[in-house]
Amino acid sequence: MTVKKSSDRQKVSYDRDLSFDVGGMTCASCAGRVEKALKKLDGVEEVDVNLAMNSAHVRLAENVASDAKALASAVRKAGYDVAEEKLSYDIDGMTCASCSGRVEKALAKLPGVVSATVNLALERADLSVLPGTVKDRQVLRAVEKAGYHAVSRNNGQSQTDSAADGHKDYAIWWLVASIILAAPLVGQMIWMYLGVDYRLPAWGELALATPVQFIIGWRFYRGAWAALRNRAANMDVLVALGTSAAYFLSLYNMLQPGTTGEGHLYFEASAVIITLILGGKIMEERAKRGASAAIRELMALRPRKARRLDPQSGEETEVSVDDLQVDDIVRVRPGEKLPIDGVVTSGESEIDESLITGETRPVLRKSGDEVVGGAVNGTGRLDICVNAVGQDTTLSRIIRLVEQAQTGKAPVQQMVDKVAAVFVPIIILIALVTFAGWLMAGFTLETAIVSAVSVLVIACPCALGLATPTALVAGTGAAARSGILIRNFEALEQAHNVDAVIFDKTGTLTEGVPTVTDVVISSNDWDEKEFLRLIASVQAASEHPLAQAVVKAAADRELKLADVADFKGTTGAGVGGTVEGHAILIGTESLLKDHDVALPEHSVAENVKQAEQTGSTVVLVAIDGRFAGYLALEDKIRDSAIAAVSDLKSRGIDSIMLSGDAEDVAAHVAKQIGLESWRGRIRPQDKAREVEKLRKEGRHVAMVGDGINDAPALAAADVGIAMGGGTDVAMETAGITLMRSDPALVAGAIDISIVTRRKITQNLFWAFGYNVIGVPLAAFGILSPAIAGAAMALSSVSVVTNSLMLRRWKLREKGNQK
Repeated sequence: MTVKKSSDRQKVSYDRDLSFDVGGMTCASCAGRVEKALKKLDGVEEVDVNLAMNSAHVRLAENVASDAKALASAVRKAGYDVAEEKLSYDIDGMTCASCSGRVEKALAKLPGVVSATVNLALERADLSVLPGTVKDRQVLRAVEKAGYHAVSRNNGQSQTDSAADGHKDYAIWWLVASIILAAPLVGQMIWMYLGVDYRLPAWGELALATPVQFIIGWRFYRGAWAALRNRAANMDVLVALGTSAAYFLSLYNMLQPGTTGEGHLYFEASAVIITLILGGKIMEERAKRGASAAIRELMALRPRKARRLDPQSGEETEVSVDDLQVDDIVRVRPGEKLPIDGVVTSGESEIDESLITGETRPVLRKSGDEVVGGAVNGTGRLDICVNAVGQDTTLSRIIRLVEQAQTGKAPVQQMVDKVAAVFVPIIILIALVTFAGWLMAGFTLETAIVSAVSVLVIACPCALGLATPTALVAGTGAAARSGILIRNFEALEQAHNVDAVIFDKTGTLTEGVPTVTDVVISSNDWDEKEFLRLIASVQAASEHPLAQAVVKAAADRELKLADVADFKGTTGAGVGGTVEGHAILIGTESLLKDHDVALPEHSVAENVKQAEQTGSTVVLVAIDGRFAGYLALEDKIRDSAIAAVSDLKSRGIDSIMLSGDAEDVAAHVAKQIGLESWRGRIRPQDKAREVEKLRKEGRHVAMVGDGINDAPALAAADVGIAMGGGTDVAMETAGITLMRSDPALVAGAIDISIVTRRKITQNLFWAFGYNVIGVPLAAFGILSPAIAGAAMALSSVSVVTNSLMLRRWKLREKGNQK
C-alpha cells in the first residue's frame, strides 16, 4: 500500500481504524493468508482477521492516510474478495477541470475510499468504498473543506434539478443587474468609435464598475479564495486576478494627483469581463442540462403512485410505488403509466414502450405477457402482478446503466486532468512573463498590465474539463433514447473499431421461441402422445428454449406430465432423467454415443438430415438405452435479421453466426439471412474460443448474444452486446445492452459510438487549440481584455453546444445521422 504521510506543515489526523468484509475465506489458513497479505503493506500497524465474521480490521500508523485501494488489492491478490459499495453525490460550485480534480483528490483521501470519480458536466461525484467505512457526513465535510457544496444522492433522491433551477434563476438576476451597470460603460466605448466625443465622468465609471466587481463578481473571489486556501488554482483565480488588476489600475490612474484619469481607465474591461463570463456560465449550465436530459427523462417515467388491488374484495387502494411488494396486483387504467414491472393477469391493451426500449410502435400486451414500469398504457385496462420492485425494475436498471456510462472517464480525460491540474499556475506564469516582457521592451506599466490581464482572462480551463464528459453524457443519452445502453467508455471506445460481429443464432438472429413441428417415433412401443409426454416430463426440469417448446407442445395437447428423477443436463448436448421407471435421453448424436446408444438406421438418419437442411433443429430421443425417435423444432428468423446483416456488410463489417445446431441447420439459416460465415455444432465454451481466434488474427470483434452460455464470449470480445430480452448474466457481462431484441440495433450501437468519439475529438481539438492560439494573441497585445473575456466565455459554451448536437442523433433503418 502506498500510504501517504502528510506533507502539510500542520499534522493531519486520520482515522486509524478501518474494518471491512472479506469474502471467500473457508478456514483458519485463509484468514492467516489475508492477515499476512495486509501486514506486508506500509503503514499498517495491526491486522485482525475474523473468520467467523468474515471481516478484517486494520489499524494504521499514526498520521497516515489509508489507501483502501491498496488494502482491497492485497486481499484480492491473496485470492479472496472484498465487496465495494457505490455512493453518489451532487457537487455544487465547480467551474473548471481543476475544480473537479481538487474535489476528486479530496474524496480519494478519505479512509475507506477505493476510487473517486468527479464528473464536471454532471456536477456529480461517484465513490467506490469499502462497505460501512464511509459516511455521508464525511464526504460532505471533505467537499466543503475543498471549497464546494455536496448533496447526497444515496437516499434515492437527487436535488440537482431543483438546486440547479434555483441557482440559475439567482444567476440570471445577477446577470441582468450586471448588464444594466456595464451597458453605459460599453456605450461610451461605442460612442468613441463612432467619433462622438463623450465620456462618462471618472467617478461615474467607478460607481458603475464597483458593484459589478465586488458584489456581482464576489462569486469569483469566493471561488478563488477556496482554491488558494487549499493550495490550488482554478478559473476563478484567473478571473479574480485579471479583473482586479484592471479595476485597481483604473482606480490608481483615477486617483493620481492632477488628473481625472481620462483615457487611462479600464473599468469597462473589468465590468464587461465579469458580465460576459457570468452570461457564458449561465449558457454553459443550460447546455450541460440539455446534454444530461436523458437521465431526467427516464426518471420522469417513474410514477409515484399505484392502485393496489385487493384480490379478495377487488377494492382499489392508492399507495406509494415504494410500498409495493412482489406478487401484489396493481390496476392500470387507460392512458396511465405502468408503475412497476410485472405480468399481465387480466386485460389487454397496446402499450407505448418507446422511451424505454426505443420501439416507436405500440406493443400489444395481454394476459401472461410481461410489461415494464414507465411504459404508457393504451386504451385497455390492465391488472398486473408485480414481479420486480425498487432497484430491480427494468427502468431502475436502465437508469443505473446510463449513469454508470455517463460518470465514467475516457483514457484521454486522465491526460486532460493532468493538464488541468497545472494549467492555471502555468497561465499565471505566462501572464507574469508577459508583464515583464512588455516592461523590458520599453512599454509603460499600464500597457504591460493590460496585456497580462488579457492573458489571465482569455485562458479557459473550463473547455478542457467539459470536452470529454459532455460528449459522453449527450452520446450515451441519445443512445438510450433509441434503446441502446452503453455501459462504459471502454465499450464506446472499442465499438468504433469493430470489423467483425459474431451473432449467436438462437434468440439473437432468430426469435428464440421454437415450436415443435414433427414428432417422429421409430419404435412401435410408444404412441405419439405417450412419447411426447415422457419427453416433456424430462424437459420440464430445463430452462432451455428447446425444452420449453417441448413442454408447450405437450400442454397444447393437454398431456399430464410426470415427475422426473435423476435429472442431469449436459451443456451443449442435452438432458437425461428417469420418468416412471424409464431412462430417457434427449439431445444430440454425441450424447447418445456417450451413453452407448445405437444410432438410428439409415432411412431415419436421412430423414433427420433432410429436416436439418430445411432449417429444423432435431433432438434425438433414447428410451431405456434404445433409440426411440426424434423431435423436429423450428425457430423463426427475426424480421430485422436480414436487414441487420446487410447494413453491417455495407459498412465493411463481417457478420459471423455461431450455433449449437447441426451444420445443416446453421447453413440453412445463414443462407436465408445472407451470411457468408457460420459455424454449427458449437458448444458454449467454444464460442469464447472463436472470439479469441478472430482477435489473434487482428480483428476487432463484437459478440452479440442473449443467454447465460453467451457470457464467456461476451466477456472475451472487444465489445460484448447483449440483447435486452436475454438473461441478467448476459446483460451484466456485456458492455452494450440492446433494450429490445432487434439485431438491427447493433449497427446503431456502432454508429453512436463513432459519432460520440468524433465529438470528443472535436471538443478536445477546440479546447486545446483555443488556448494555444488565444493566449499568445493576448500576450502580444492583439486582444483587449474585454475581447479576451468574451472569447473565454464563449469557448466553454461552444464545446458544450457541440456536444449537445449529439441529442439530434436518431436511429435509422439504413444508416444514422452523423
